[in-house]
Amino acid sequence: MQQIRAKIGAALTSKVFRQRTPDGREVIVVIDGDGITTSVAEYRPVYINGDISKPGEYTYRPSMTARQLVAIAGGYDIMRIKMNNPYLESADLRSEYGSLWTEFAKEQAHMWRIKSELGEATQLSPGALTDVPVARSAISEIVHAETEYLKIKENDHQQERSYLERGVRQGDEEVRVLSEQQKREEEGFQSDLEELQKAQDLFARGNLTSPRVTDARRAVLLSSTRKLQTSAQLMQVKKQQDELVRKLTKLDDQRRLDLFRELQNASLKLNQIRERLQSVGEKLQYTAMVRTQLAGGGGSKPGIAIIRKGEGGPERITANEDTELQPGDAIEVTLRYEDGLEAPPRKKLSNLNTPAATGRIDVPAAESLRPAADDEATRGVTPHRNTGDALSFQRK
Repeated sequence: MQQIRAKIGAALTSKVFRQRTPDGREVIVVIDGDGITTSVAEYRPVYINGDISKPGEYTYRPSMTARQLVAIAGGYDIMRIKMNNPYLESADLRSEYGSLWTEFAKEQAHMWRIKSELGEATQLSPGALTDVPVARSAISEIVHAETEYLKIKENDHQQERSYLERGVRQGDEEVRVLSEQQKREEEGFQSDLEELQKAQDLFARGNLTSPRVTDARRAVLLSSTRKLQTSAQLMQVKKQQDELVRKLTKLDDQRRLDLFRELQNASLKLNQIRERLQSVGEKLQYTAMVRTQLAGGGGSKPGIAIIRKGEGGPERITANEDTELQPGDAIEVTLRYEDGLEAPPRKKLSNLNTPAATGRIDVPAAESLRPAADDEATRGVTPHRNTGDALSFQRK
């Protein structure tokens, strides 16, 4: 500022100015260097961007530091992606996480039940789902429900098979009886036909009256009608018999087709739940880290860079919170998170398709999903801390 004042004073002192008075006279005015006062009406604004609550343009003040500008901009934003309150968000995610694990266990039991119906799996038991972080009582209820459902379906299938087999046996008996009846009807028809022929011969020789011939004709007509009725009934029974045999043959094939389709849908749903579990687990880890950063006061010092326009163009200057700014500066703030608060790496959940008898599954710290009041749920399971602030369950 002093250099600017000296420069302006030197320029003005070498000039003579004429000033006209109200009465029309001109007065020569000579400006002395000591009589010049210079002040700045407005500074160029400064700009801030990055991990800041309210990035944007702000008014520059003399001797302003990066710390002061950050305070004006609302402070550091330790959450790179805008999210709700991490404590409330964590509670919602824990609830969703627990529901997904319960649904995961249910779908696993569902798949085992289908495979049991197909003859590809052994008897389902609660011990097969010990690695799933769900209360033991809930697992027992899931297994019990699937076991009862399996019994009911097998009983219903067996009853349907017994019904069809009984229908086939009854149809065979009806076919045998009707075939025997048809044979006798044929014999009776032939006998009546012979009687009619004899009656006609006797009537032609004059040894028999006309009413006797008429009676013989009626007997032949009646025998023929009974024969046709028996043949039609036999054809109908055989048709029903063929339908029952086809249903009996198709019963097992259709059941296996339905089971394979149900198994495919269950496998697809299980994969979808696995992906949702992975996503919610990562959110829980991120939220837990954010809570840790909040409790720790925001972590280490941020990275501050100043982009300033120099004689050779824009220059990038590494700075700190106490660096004084100049008008027109653009500041970029980057938070350096402790313990790598980047997006957690995705974990493979392929081993959850068929849990082994022993194993471990990592869940976020302090996010235990088993009810504290359920003693059986935590029996034989020891929680312990891992790096990355995660809580694991390992079978003793």
